[in-house]
Amino acid sequence: MAVQFIRLSHWRDHKQECERLELQMRSAEVLHDFPFTFSKEATLQVCEKQVTRCSFLMTRRLHLVGMWKYECSCGTSVASSDHLRIIDDWNLPSTLCPCCEPITPISICLRSWKDYYEWRCLPLHSPVALLLHWTLTVYHAIQLATITRSVDGSSNKIHIHYLGPDKELLQLAGFAELHALFPGIQVHMELVGPAVPQFRDGERIDLRSYVHCVEVDCSCKSSSDNASLLVSHGRNSAVTMRLHKGFYHDRYKEIVKESFPHLIIASNAGIAAYSSWLPTITIKEMDVPAIFSDYCEEAAHLAACCISSVTNRPLRLPVQLNPFRQPMAVEDSALFLPCYSNCFVFGM
Repeated sequence: MAVQFIRLSHWRDHKQECERLELQMRSAEVLHDFPFTFSKEATLQVCEKQVTRCSFLMTRRLHLVGMWKYECSCGTSVASSDHLRIIDDWNLPSTLCPCCEPITPISICLRSWKDYYEWRCLPLHSPVALLLHWTLTVYHAIQLATITRSVDGSSNKIHIHYLGPDKELLQLAGFAELHALFPGIQVHMELVGPAVPQFRDGERIDLRSYVHCVEVDCSCKSSSDNASLLVSHGRNSAVTMRLHKGFYHDRYKEIVKESFPHLIIASNAGIAAYSSWLPTITIKEMDVPAIFSDYCEEAAHLAACCISSVTNRPLRLPVQLNPFRQPMAVEDSALFLPCYSNCFVFGM
């Protein structure tokens, strides 16, 4: 009888959780839904271990090449990279990558990868979305927070505090696409996190051209006299960055003296998994919209519960699917749930 009571008690505790996870599993098809010709290969076949990230990249001659080498476990990690540099090459022909100014200025709010590819005149077999999900998630977050409406017309500048960068530090050149996404607006990003190497603390980066294609005679090579994307102290650039090592709650007071944010973004934050987020969430001096992302709906749900319990306020932006999540499933996920980088977004 005692054992039966314990089982019933245990079921009451977990019934809600099990029902929630069941609903999340039912939405798996929606998470796998992308417009690309490689979608099945990068989603279902990766989840079923028929394809790996390595094999996917190998078939496209992108394995361990440039920015792509950080897309599988074979690549160098941030922690072990002691001579990092800005990699400014897509390793793709111009027809498969956004290496120059868009043919037509952006005229609509992009709602999907299909919208973005059509605007940038890219074929749906181009794999660039695997790297551009960081940039398009920033774009989506700005749209969700309606930041562009509050930008001072005299400065035309958006200040973003980007928390907890990791793999992004090895793919920073991709953020140059923000120049095309926000024409006429300077985007300045303060990237803050413990993964920033000590020797890069305080480093300033100027992204003044798009990531190059592999074609020698492409016009992307002639811009800025074949100069690198990296400039130590750029002037009037469309996209500028500064790196800071450490936790945001330890560094934000010095950062806001020079750059008060319009928006705070944290990609794949893992708020419920890391106690180090607690003092950051409780920073009350800044009434600034903050948008987070996570790998799966359950992680986002737990993070939302954590934020609400700490702030005693509901989320400003409820948990929702990110249309610009990375279109390749995470391998060997700890949860039996579909996981994608930047999969769900939510905000406070």
